[in-house]
Amino acid sequence: IMDGGGDGGGAAYNPRTVEEVFRDFKGRRNGMIKALTTDVQEFYRLCDPEKENLCLYGHPNEHWEVNLPAEEVPPELPEPVLGINFARDGMMEKDWLSLVAVHSDAWLLAVAFFFGARFGFDKADRKRLFNMMNDLPSIFEVVAGTAKKASKEKSSVSNNSSNRSKSNSKRGSEPKPKYSKPEPKDEEEEEGVEEEDEDDDDEQGETQCGACGESYAADEFWICCDLCENWFHGKCVKITPARAEHIKQYKCPSCSNKRARS
Repeated sequence: IMDGGGDGGGAAYNPRTVEEVFRDFKGRRNGMIKALTTDVQEFYRLCDPEKENLCLYGHPNEHWEVNLPAEEVPPELPEPVLGINFARDGMMEKDWLSLVAVHSDAWLLAVAFFFGARFGFDKADRKRLFNMMNDLPSIFEVVAGTAKKASKEKSSVSNNSSNRSKSNSKRGSEPKPKYSKPEPKDEEEEEGVEEEDEDDDDEQGETQCGACGESYAADEFWICCDLCENWFHGKCVKITPARAEHIKQYKCPSCSNKRARS
């Protein structure tokens, strides 16, 4: 078995018991909470949208860092969500921090249960680990301020509803009707863009998505890479029409990876 913590803060750290995995979880969680609360100005500065896809890492020693994703595939540990810097200037700072917090919560669970699977935790161990983690407020609750208010039941309810509304407005915007109804202006603008795209496609013949290979359809949102000039379904590269409005120069995942590794 490889060493369990080749990610910065824990090179010699290899949690094997429920208590050790929980300690690892708490250290990483505390580091990420620092980034999103007490160190927020430094975190904001490091998430420059002009840079490549960046991730927020929490380390077992309660430190945090903003860095490029791991180069090896598959990575040694589950990777945090990448591209947090691209969304920074496209929304209110509070909403952006909340969105990063939601993804950070998901990453912490992934890392903890990765260790659990790797070291053969049974059903009772997994349940005990989850209950220990669940007794702490989520990063989102801390960042949104709901952890300080009300009882545990109330804050967990508000966390669930906020998670849903965040994912609907940001990530879950791929289903077109849900995305376009609340923002009619954007819809009109996007229709205009799509009509232009259709004209381009008539001239160029049949355009295919650089990710999935499927052909262009008039009711889908597409985006073109400014480096390789390939077109992609927004859903294939996880770019929504709302986010696309705030990207000055779009680089597709393969172009981003080439630049990051050169």
